[in-house]
Amino acid sequence: MRNFLNARPGLVSLLLGAASALALPPLHLLPVLLLTFPAFLSVLARAGGARQALWWGALFGFGHHVAGLYWLTHALFTDLATWFWLVPLAAPGVALPLAAFMALPAWAAWRAGRGRPGVGWAAVLVFAAAWTASEMLRGFLFTGFPWNLLGTAWAFHEIPLQPAAFVGVHGLSLLTALLAALPALGWRVATPLLLSGLALWGSGGAWVLRQPAPEDSAAQVVLVQGNIPQDLKWEETQRLAIFQRYLQLTREGTAEAAQAAPEAPILAIWPETASPFLLAQDPDAQRLAASVLPERGVLLAGTVRAEWSPEGRIARLWNSLVSLDAAGTMGPAYDKSHLVPFGEYMPLRGLIPIRVVTGGVDFSAGPGRQTLELPRIPGFSPLICYEVIFPGRVTGPTRPGWLLNITNDAWFGHSAGPYQHLAASRLRAVEEGLPLVRAAQTGISIVYDASGRERARIGLGETGFAVAPLPGAGAPTPFSRWGLWVPLGALLGVGILGMALRRRRPD
Repeated sequence: MRNFLNARPGLVSLLLGAASALALPPLHLLPVLLLTFPAFLSVLARAGGARQALWWGALFGFGHHVAGLYWLTHALFTDLATWFWLVPLAAPGVALPLAAFMALPAWAAWRAGRGRPGVGWAAVLVFAAAWTASEMLRGFLFTGFPWNLLGTAWAFHEIPLQPAAFVGVHGLSLLTALLAALPALGWRVATPLLLSGLALWGSGGAWVLRQPAPEDSAAQVVLVQGNIPQDLKWEETQRLAIFQRYLQLTREGTAEAAQAAPEAPILAIWPETASPFLLAQDPDAQRLAASVLPERGVLLAGTVRAEWSPEGRIARLWNSLVSLDAAGTMGPAYDKSHLVPFGEYMPLRGLIPIRVVTGGVDFSAGPGRQTLELPRIPGFSPLICYEVIFPGRVTGPTRPGWLLNITNDAWFGHSAGPYQHLAASRLRAVEEGLPLVRAAQTGISIVYDASGRERARIGLGETGFAVAPLPGAGAPTPFSRWGLWVPLGALLGVGILGMALRRRRPD
């Protein structure tokens, strides 16, 4: 094994990066990191210079992101005749620029351990801090791409997520990288630190969850999951049948909610672009949708919104959430503001010779985060699709009473993608101390309370509805007050400590 490490360090780095992706949702195989991170630090300790460390780091990152983002390829299967040639290139093409971000922690760890035998404390601390810094950078550069965050590996249960209320998902990534790298110092050193660290982490999370939970709101939530495959979603011959499926599920779900709480306001929620008709501008569709709502009911529905030119052509499109009451009156609406490059608009238009976006018109961006208000219902922050994956950027200037995420994960089938998206949603609930309600086209639709506890669910690939009381908001968390400054301060502290150890004594 040692000979293989010495003979093929680049290949070993690539494989270790790919294996580390096993810790991400839906597998959550966290113990894998106790092998891959120390092994990678051992590889870096053998680097003959900065260039070699950077290259091995990039290879680690490439393997990590190809394995962690393979599910992006699934989106091409909806039009395989057109995009078959892109199938083997999609995941590697996305992973290539992301790999560059991993060069930073690799170089920093090599630099911190340079001139010392083996792997020491300085390399471990600096590696963990630089890993977290690279994740935070990915969230902002080139419109942001904060997928594959190490902290999401803990989203299998609410207990280990509770520190996110203080330090956010990036703080969890810092702790995870630090603990995972400890065996590089030797198991005699690592074992007591690992056991005590995990015990403190788990007991702290359990203590937080034993505290009194906020009271539920009076409102009842009805999640509606039509489970429409992406290749049928926009078929002209299927539109009416799809709309009728949503109407029928809404009628049944709201009736059950009205029976459970006769005086409560009822919110029926449809996923992103669930309506096959332009609901905001189609009076017939509005009339039909209103007809299935009870008197106290409001529909929050994902739909495309359009604006026409004087010549009668579509001039602008928005990916929107609209509200409709039982009288057929349209209420507040939200237009998605953080659009998906290459999915909803073409960046660098004119420079890229192919058009990946479906249709001839790009979507337009809305004005940004805001809190929508409806009668008798706490104000909420709408988040369409991947707007929910950006930590610290899910609320507007006014703190809402809850978060609403509508999405269409049908693009990614039964792959890891919908589970990774769900994990990000759960973390936003804990970070902000706010309940999160999520309606997904093919799943997973869910209700989390302000601590990330599950209150209702419709599984992946299931058709149906789920009814639950709207959970109450918690007190503002430290992360909701200070946002990314908290994990930034933590990573700087760890990084400075690592550099100080390097300066003061040999490892």
